[in-house]
Amino acid sequence: MKQKKLATDVLMFAELPAAVRAHLDRALVWRRFRSGEEIIDRQSDTRDVFFVVEGKVRVVLYSVSGREITLDDIGPGGHFGELAALDGEPRSASVMAVETSLIASLSDDAFRKVAAENPQMALSIMQRLAAVVRASSGRILDLSTLGANNRVHAEVLRLARGAGEDENGCAQISPIPVHSDLASRVSTTRETVARVMGDLSRQGIVTREKNALVVHDVARLATIVENVRGDL
Repeated sequence: MKQKKLATDVLMFAELPAAVRAHLDRALVWRRFRSGEEIIDRQSDTRDVFFVVEGKVRVVLYSVSGREITLDDIGPGGHFGELAALDGEPRSASVMAVETSLIASLSDDAFRKVAAENPQMALSIMQRLAAVVRASSGRILDLSTLGANNRVHAEVLRLARGAGEDENGCAQISPIPVHSDLASRVSTTRETVARVMGDLSRQGIVTREKNALVVHDVARLATIVENVRGDL
């Protein structure tokens, strides 16, 4: 028999008072999405907030021509959909599962109520939104000022820093980034990404291993990126 999922399985709710969690146990709706399945359509008028418990989802936009632009990947402990819940406006992006994912959803009314009554949760939401604004500002700057090759460098650097460096200044990005995903993130072609990754490999900065893309010298990659930014 499968164990019933509870509010404590959602990271944001785990430390809330027991009475609040009991209410959320009744309010949360649970669903498992398959890889590639759409969770939010940008055209929808829904206002629910979603919480990733297992798996990974991708926030995307689509150009008029149908080109996919990746904004963010969100894993366990993350959440999405809060903008529409907070301001009542239409969805700002679409979201799809990139692997089998267990998602909990909460109505906008319930979300606003529990946030208003629990300051620590409200602060967590604000911190998440602040991080999104900072990331978006950096991405806008890169898209506006860097060439395609340098945007790929900057994205690999971002992934390496997110993965964390060891004592030797090396980072292992796992799973290995798919070229088409990198291209979607930095608004270029898969062929450009392949060429840039080949150049980095020949320079000994990255190598592709069985389960990870290894960045052998994060500091050197950072210098490449910053030197170009410094010339602007």
